[in-house]
Amino acid sequence: MASSAQTPNFYLNPVKSNSFQSKFYKHRNVNFYWNFGIRKLFLRKSQGLSVLSSSSSSTHFSNSQLHGLCANGKLEEAMRLLNSMKELRIAVDEDAFVALVRLCERKRAEEEGSRVYSLAVNSMSSLGVELGNAFLAMFVRFGNLVDAWYVFGKMSERNLFSWNVLIGGYAKQGYFDEAMCLYHRMLWVGGVRPDVYTFPCVLRTCGGIPDLARGREVHVHVFRYGYELDIDVVNALITMYVKCGDVKSARLVFDRMPRRDIISWNAMISGYFENGMCHEGLELFFAMRGLSVDPDLMTMTSVISACELLGDGRLGRDIHAYVISAGFAVDISVCNSLAQMYLNAGSWREAEKVFTRMERKDIVSWTTMISGYELNFLPEKAIETYRMMDQDCVKPDEIAVAAVLSACATLGDLDTGVELHKLAVKARLISYVIVANNLINMYSKCKCIDKALDIFHNIPRKNVISWTSIIAGLRLNNRCFEALIFFRQMKMTLQPNAITLTAALAACARIGALMCGKEIHAHVLRTGVDLDDFLPNALLDMYVRCGRMNIAWNQFNSQKKDASSWNILLTGYSERGQGPVVVELFDRMVKSRVRPDEITFISLLCGCSKSQMVREGLMYFSRMKEYGVTPNLKHYACVVDLLGRAGELEEAHKFIQKMPVTPDPAVWGALLNACRIHRDVKLGELSAQRIFELDKESVGYYILLCNLYADCNKWREVAKVRRMMKENGLTVDTGCSWVEVKGKVHAFLSDDKYHPQTKEINTVLEGFYEKMSEVGLATTSSESSSVDESEVSRDEIFCGHSERKAIAFGLINTVPGMPIWVTKNLNMCERCHVTVKFISKTVRREISVRDSEQFHHFRDGECSCGD
Repeated sequence: MASSAQTPNFYLNPVKSNSFQSKFYKHRNVNFYWNFGIRKLFLRKSQGLSVLSSSSSSTHFSNSQLHGLCANGKLEEAMRLLNSMKELRIAVDEDAFVALVRLCERKRAEEEGSRVYSLAVNSMSSLGVELGNAFLAMFVRFGNLVDAWYVFGKMSERNLFSWNVLIGGYAKQGYFDEAMCLYHRMLWVGGVRPDVYTFPCVLRTCGGIPDLARGREVHVHVFRYGYELDIDVVNALITMYVKCGDVKSARLVFDRMPRRDIISWNAMISGYFENGMCHEGLELFFAMRGLSVDPDLMTMTSVISACELLGDGRLGRDIHAYVISAGFAVDISVCNSLAQMYLNAGSWREAEKVFTRMERKDIVSWTTMISGYELNFLPEKAIETYRMMDQDCVKPDEIAVAAVLSACATLGDLDTGVELHKLAVKARLISYVIVANNLINMYSKCKCIDKALDIFHNIPRKNVISWTSIIAGLRLNNRCFEALIFFRQMKMTLQPNAITLTAALAACARIGALMCGKEIHAHVLRTGVDLDDFLPNALLDMYVRCGRMNIAWNQFNSQKKDASSWNILLTGYSERGQGPVVVELFDRMVKSRVRPDEITFISLLCGCSKSQMVREGLMYFSRMKEYGVTPNLKHYACVVDLLGRAGELEEAHKFIQKMPVTPDPAVWGALLNACRIHRDVKLGELSAQRIFELDKESVGYYILLCNLYADCNKWREVAKVRRMMKENGLTVDTGCSWVEVKGKVHAFLSDDKYHPQTKEINTVLEGFYEKMSEVGLATTSSESSSVDESEVSRDEIFCGHSERKAIAFGLINTVPGMPIWVTKNLNMCERCHVTVKFISKTVRREISVRDSEQFHHFRDGECSCGD
């Protein structure tokens, strides 16, 4: 009876135990049979069984039920039963925990696995080998190395499986050093002997670092523990050596193998390819075929990739034929590799055939074609393929979206770009930096730079490409100040690459920021950035466009001279109207055996045009084909400009009529500009008519026509053209000029009234205007009443006179005699030209103004452009 007195009340009188009833009925849905088992306990008690016996039976029955649910894969019911057992304080045995943990791993149920782990840790002081290994395998599978490491520490005892799982987990997630430390602890602290599963994992870790010295050490361990003949271990050794770049040792291991499987051949063949030894890899492939070893899918994809790297189209077609004969053509991965090979070789039509014949296409197939079209300068086809993919209900991945965005940027297709932006946000692809970077590029090229800035600021981890894209985008949208600010910010956290530096140098060149350009040049020399590519030409271009030809020549003589280098110099002298120098440079270029290209002849013809060298220009145009260059529309436009500037307007018109290709707006624009220079309204109106039939959106042609009418005092027609511009939604950029003083660039807008030295600048300019009035020169000042108001309005809109403010600022803030260098975004008007000539003569200073068309070098009241 003593035992009865110690028995809990709910066992003796279950009906009166409300607390037990509420718990019991609360969990009545867990399982009918489990409830039935509890009722049997009450029956046993009434038959005189002890409480201890009842509790033991309940625990055994509950754990059996849990085992059964796990065996049948019923995770939700098993978790409900586990919760009930916890509330009823029924102990869960280790085997039941193991079964439940393995079920969570199998079902990828991370949340449930963590709950089971929490319960097990709270109910046990330490974890046994089997349960600990189960938790280790589950957490490693989930990528949760923190909890895996904690489990490893809680285990009372560890076996080889424990070490192998944890080493493999760290290696899989790229923690190679930690994986190697664990391996050494296993050997020297744990005293555990590695097996056939340990070595492949550890060797892959050595290859992943890569660490050849540690790899050789593990190779010694392979011999020490007697696994030198195990084919899986030896295959891992080959892979380790090729990943570490020691192909010779890999081949020695391969040649000494008494028995090889297809993995052995694949490891060695792909190892050659990965180390750039494509010919040796192909030789081994043919040797494998000679030994009647059949390749598998991995072999064929590797061989196709080698053909792609070699750029050997004939070999690629032979391999393609073998793929078809061997029956591999039905495999998606092989077809994808073939399409990639053809696209990289420029044979996009062959790639299309492969793609079209594919019975099934995966996301890689579509992405390969979209990226390939973009690579082959076929952006229209890239977007068309994206539309087809969408119709096939295939969801694009981040690579596909990035490729289509690049195509949109090339075409200026803002609508499709915005559509892809919305898709990227909805599908959460915007988090991929490659997508964000291409969005920046697309918005920048579509003139939506503020959108590009929004994307940039929302990238959590910006890489070099992110910074480069926004710097180049700001430069493209004429926001060069901001571009250079972003460049300075970038240097605080990341090392700019050659492309970043090129974009920054282009911004310096645009606004004449010589000191900033020199700083970048010093950075290049200090950091040893690769100077074998396009960066030297970017430096050369910066010095030329900043007007420092002496420094440009020093840079030119210190670098490798290719066609681009010569073209930059040719363009620089062409913009300065120095035709004879351009011709001399061209002759030197030909003598140095550098082949001229299309751009060379554009610079050459422009130089002849601005120097009235009509005969020479026509002669070079007729000889273009001798240099392997076929004239295009730009060259024809240059010839029209050549004839037109010289006053031969009818000859220029006849030349257009005899052109073998249809003239574009640029060709007619060259004639319109010549009509403006020589004030031929009739032919100018004809040119404008032809232009507006083809292009109504380019504001430059409207400005030319306005200037033609204004120069001929046809102000009513000027008003009509201005009205047309307004109706078409066209605006002229605000005039802006930049001047560099004491290493700092200052910007001046046409209507800028907020500069700290505005009052001083206006005082200086008013002084010059008064002196000009005294000698009978008209200005746009309020005192010059003789100037027609319409003409003043025209000059204010199309010029803005911002260069005058920049020059005045330079005069105020520099010592007498120092040259002043100004850069302007619009063309200099005739009145500004007259004003700056007067200023240069009055103050006896050299003043250089680079406008949107050419350089003007003023000295002693004369300009290098010859007015």
